[in-house]
Amino acid sequence: MSLAPYSEPFERFASLLATAEGVERSILPEPTAFALATVGEGGRPAVRMLLIKGVDERGFTFFTNYEGRKGRELLSHPSAAMCFHWQPLEVQVRVEGEVSVLSAEESDAYFATRPRGSQLGAWASEQSRELPDSNAFERRLAEFEQRFAGTSVPRPPHWGGFRLNPDRIEFWRNRPNRWHERELYQREANGWRVSRLYP
Repeated sequence: MSLAPYSEPFERFASLLATAEGVERSILPEPTAFALATVGEGGRPAVRMLLIKGVDERGFTFFTNYEGRKGRELLSHPSAAMCFHWQPLEVQVRVEGEVSVLSAEESDAYFATRPRGSQLGAWASEQSRELPDSNAFERRLAEFEQRFAGTSVPRPPHWGGFRLNPDRIEFWRNRPNRWHERELYQREANGWRVSRLYP
């Protein structure tokens, strides 16, 4: 598979993502999965897997609980990095940049598309906090099921989206002998500068 050059990285990423989404799910179960790295207190990094929910020229969007660990870290230190690794394609994409909170309207629109169980879970989960006992989450779910019985579930105020606006995107392709292809897009005042890197 060729990593053909593009003058900007978003079209290139969209093409790769579409290819990944076309791979049989038994081979590539979740093509939208990526690792998100954030910065915590004292500069300590943390990483976890998420699902990308949108990509355009403004950046990469994802959603979470603002009060969980990653939400708090993104709000306190609004820089992050993400890595997509599509093993069957032997390709990865690394993204770095500044993070901003999506508008309430954008978060509302996405929240409305989620399954009802996921909507209730966003209310019930005190994300990243210690569970007092093994049934605490189920009790909270039952509480919110009763609260919103017979009505649509609104978006919780503590839950919503972020957008990572990249200033650096690297496309990596596996090669024999670890002679990997690496192409770097760096944002400059008048657009993107593209360069090749040693393996």
